[in-house]
Amino acid sequence: MTEKSYQTGIGGELADGIVSAARTSLGDTLRSVVYFTPSAFDVLYTRRDLYASDEGMTEAKARLVEFERTGFAEGPIRTVLAGMEGGSDLGRYEFTVRFHENGFVVRIIGGDDGVLFTTDDMDVTAFDDAASAIGRLLTEDTA
Repeated sequence: MTEKSYQTGIGGELADGIVSAARTSLGDTLRSVVYFTPSAFDVLYTRRDLYASDEGMTEAKARLVEFERTGFAEGPIRTVLAGMEGGSDLGRYEFTVRFHENGFVVRIIGGDDGVLFTTDDMDVTAFDDAASAIGRLLTEDTA
């Protein structure tokens, strides 16, 4: 059996781990999981009821990834600002949750790797579980 080839170069084991962490934490509310770098992205998972075609799905995710790439610059700056003397004591930046009328977009950045996932409207406590698990996977992959 041949391992799937990804535009970003992500390994199959990491891709499977990320999807598993998101599905375990979020269940059927999970809509999609996308792995991205500063220059490429791969859709790792989409719920079957969302898109009529792969082209429509790829186009929609490309627009979302382009916006979320700002996290590669934003995250480190937020962490530095929080740690500066006289700054907030919020601690290290971990992940971003964007609230929308019918669901959420969550972005986790680790080095030059990012993951975003989308969900239906739901209780937000599961996001911490999913983002923490995915963050650990990204950290382990860069170690």
